[in-house]
Amino acid sequence: MLKNFCFLLSIALLPLFAAAQQGTVTGKVIDGEFNDVLPFANVTVKGDSSKGTTSDFDGVYSLSLDPGTYTLVFSFIGYNSKEVTDVVVKANETLELNTTLGMASQALDEVVVTTTVRKNTEVSVLNFQKKSVTLLDGLSMEGIKKTGASSIASAIRTVPGVSVQDGKFVYVRGLGDRYTKSILNGMDIPGLDPDKNTVQMDIFPTSILENIIVVKSASADLPADFTGGVVNIVTKDFPSQKQSSLSFSVGYNPDMNMKSNFLSYDGGSTDFLGFDDGTRKMPISANTNVPSPPGDNGTLEGITRSFTPNMAAKEKTSLPNFSFGYNYGNQYDLKNGNKLGIIASLDYKNKTTFYDDFQNGIYVKWSESNLYDLRADRTRTGANGTNSVLLSGLAGLSYKTEKSKYRFNVLHIQNGEDRAAIYNQVTEVSNVVTTLKHYLEYKQRSVTNILLSGKHSSEDASFTTEWALSPTLTNVQDKDAKLTTFIDNGDGTYMISSDAGFPVRLWRDLKEVNLIGKLDFTKSYDLFKNKSQLKFGGLYSYKNRNYTIYNYDVAFRAINTNIFDGDPDAILSYDNVWTPATNSGSYIRGNFQPINDFESTQSTAAGYVSNEFKVTEKLKAVVGLRAEYFTTLFTGTDGSTELNNEQTLDVLDLFPSANFIYGLNDNSNIRLSYYRTTARPSFKEKSFVQIRDLLNGLLFLGNMDLVPSYINNMDLRYEFFGNQAQMFAISGFYKDFKNPIEVVAYDQTVPDQITPRNSEAARVMGIELEARKNFGFITKGLENLSLNLNVSVIDSRIDMATEEYEARVTYTRDGEEVKDYRKLQGQSPYLINTGLTYNSDNAGLKTGVYYNVQGKTLEVVGSAGQIPDVYTMPFHSFNFNFSKTLDKDKKSKITFKVENILNETRRSQYESYNAANENFSFRAPGTTFTLGYSMNF
Repeated sequence: MLKNFCFLLSIALLPLFAAAQQGTVTGKVIDGEFNDVLPFANVTVKGDSSKGTTSDFDGVYSLSLDPGTYTLVFSFIGYNSKEVTDVVVKANETLELNTTLGMASQALDEVVVTTTVRKNTEVSVLNFQKKSVTLLDGLSMEGIKKTGASSIASAIRTVPGVSVQDGKFVYVRGLGDRYTKSILNGMDIPGLDPDKNTVQMDIFPTSILENIIVVKSASADLPADFTGGVVNIVTKDFPSQKQSSLSFSVGYNPDMNMKSNFLSYDGGSTDFLGFDDGTRKMPISANTNVPSPPGDNGTLEGITRSFTPNMAAKEKTSLPNFSFGYNYGNQYDLKNGNKLGIIASLDYKNKTTFYDDFQNGIYVKWSESNLYDLRADRTRTGANGTNSVLLSGLAGLSYKTEKSKYRFNVLHIQNGEDRAAIYNQVTEVSNVVTTLKHYLEYKQRSVTNILLSGKHSSEDASFTTEWALSPTLTNVQDKDAKLTTFIDNGDGTYMISSDAGFPVRLWRDLKEVNLIGKLDFTKSYDLFKNKSQLKFGGLYSYKNRNYTIYNYDVAFRAINTNIFDGDPDAILSYDNVWTPATNSGSYIRGNFQPINDFESTQSTAAGYVSNEFKVTEKLKAVVGLRAEYFTTLFTGTDGSTELNNEQTLDVLDLFPSANFIYGLNDNSNIRLSYYRTTARPSFKEKSFVQIRDLLNGLLFLGNMDLVPSYINNMDLRYEFFGNQAQMFAISGFYKDFKNPIEVVAYDQTVPDQITPRNSEAARVMGIELEARKNFGFITKGLENLSLNLNVSVIDSRIDMATEEYEARVTYTRDGEEVKDYRKLQGQSPYLINTGLTYNSDNAGLKTGVYYNVQGKTLEVVGSAGQIPDVYTMPFHSFNFNFSKTLDKDKKSKITFKVENILNETRRSQYESYNAANENFSFRAPGTTFTLGYSMNF
């Protein structure tokens, strides 16, 4: 009886065991004609038509097969069929195989193309790049893995024409931040620095990425406010199989980590999570009346004592850098035939930066034309320690029906950064004095973004509708930034005086709300007997910012500040606080700044239409027009003029675009593009604000007279795509600017002030060269060794405004010739990115060396004549990455990275005719060694 029961049970469970032993082939079928998905394509096993499936409206297919080696046939009416041989299916494993089908040369005439499986997904990105009608470059997940990069910021350097500033901000074609735009899954998202057009790239872990696409020529469906490029970060939605991974790393820099003289100060208990626990909150309400002796001061002592007395930077031992991350993804087949996808990611980074010899300087020219060397207005030297915590979490759901797909993502990024510095400042021009300064700062930043999107298809997939809603809340707070200045008396004693400035305490509060909605329609139809595609849609963007600075300083009455002995903590110690009884001591004094209290709103309403069609058999075109209505409303004052929700910008612009691609053959194209774009002033730039950077001493002044820049762009490119992800491309581009915005020196009498201004016109032209080549042409054994090289050479020219040219002539040095044009601010003259990599999938080994550099770039325009130009000097970044799997299933991996092998320094310097360069900013980042481990399960 028992034997019979066991036999029957085994028969009943046999299908389950069989299914459990099967493997899965999944992927996307791509329409090679339109570089889009190909819905309802057939996927069958050659020789057994009973085993097959079709792709859904999203082009995705999934086929379960017994373990073995197969040939799959991909077909669709009117397209060339494709056979993919040597498809190895393993039990309980998923093989991802993406395939592109091209239009048949004669409709309904089937042409069979036989190929082999390429597991390197770089091929799919290059194929997408080859078929795209816009000029773009891509970076696949496989390409990112090859570099061993843990974030987009370190991986994207390999993309042609791309450079990374400050280790996190991406610039395209050497243009400054305002000309590069970052989007997440096709939607705008503000970064941790809301005054930048690009998102901080080190906040995105590579584990959640599908790929990164850098679009360099515009089409009507793209936003118009970019010129260098649009960086689209595409995250995973439907994982092909269950996947989860855990990773952690530790980094050590001999110049920064485990240093006993690292500068910091006591903070809150939650600093390690990237936010303050209330320790640094402003102790009084914003509308508190702060009295001043000898007036009504009954509350002054209590107000003063409510401010924490901690104002000194102190030495402690710095920790090593460390990080960890976890991500999970899975796909579920529901009973109703629909699918549910889940992704989740949590990443934590803790990084310490320490410069024990940083420099900041402000230099001017002498009045005498025969004196060449620059004169120091003020110089700052000392030590600066920063601990930055970055915590990011992403959770997403995707739900797919037969004709629709819905997506819901929540992204939260939390960043806390505490900084402490002790430095000497020597002032030589306006007031000769030497001072000792203590600076403490805590910056707390957070971004919360929600994305809700949908895609819907008609029965035959000829008409699709896509929509997206994306609200974002950004908070940036400087919490209790403190600057204490002591005058060095030269005899070992220190004093505080209004001549050098009283101690400052300030709180800055920025809140920004972004609401973006987008609706796109795509209609496929026949034009001149060829398949064509019409796109149209619209976008509305609403951005509102509130910005406030609360500024307090510490004043003194009837007290000798020498008694503090240069110790900032003594200033507000219990015995030294002013009281009514003694009528002497230190006290808090309010200094509210209405000019730095403003609210502003920017809104954009956009509509577009574009058509993609074939002009001839080999020539394809996309022609479109985008209209954007942009407005800015402002509430604030400059002390004399008060605006209340006044409209300060109101423009309706048309942005035409035309992209042509001529297919010389199956592997090479010629591209030609024209498009018009814009660059608009940021909230901070088009305002009355006067914001002081307490560390470097610079004062940023807003400019209400700014107007948008407009740029006419042209691109020409030849590209060749070979086997095994090899390719060659050469591009030329030209950009003509009207009213470009630049950051310039404000006035020759105040060299520490900078402001944005419009110039009349500028132009940029350049050449890009990209090559990817393995060494298999020498011997087959070297196929895994590859060289990636991309070089950009760029020339820029801007015609000076009359007042700038005349100011420069006034301060001409003897023998100097002053031209009426110069380089464009923020434009690099050249970019070089190269990497030599060795990758063996069989051995689980990936290693490489990478070099990148950006040429000398004009950072601050010294347009006031007496103030020289500031240039960012080249930083020769040379890095090494190594990764190796540790088990036969390749589930675990160890990585080792060395950054800045050459021990380069970062410098921004003043340049003037026949004068030695002087440091505007100097930092020595040292060399960092990082060891990491990751495990998939």
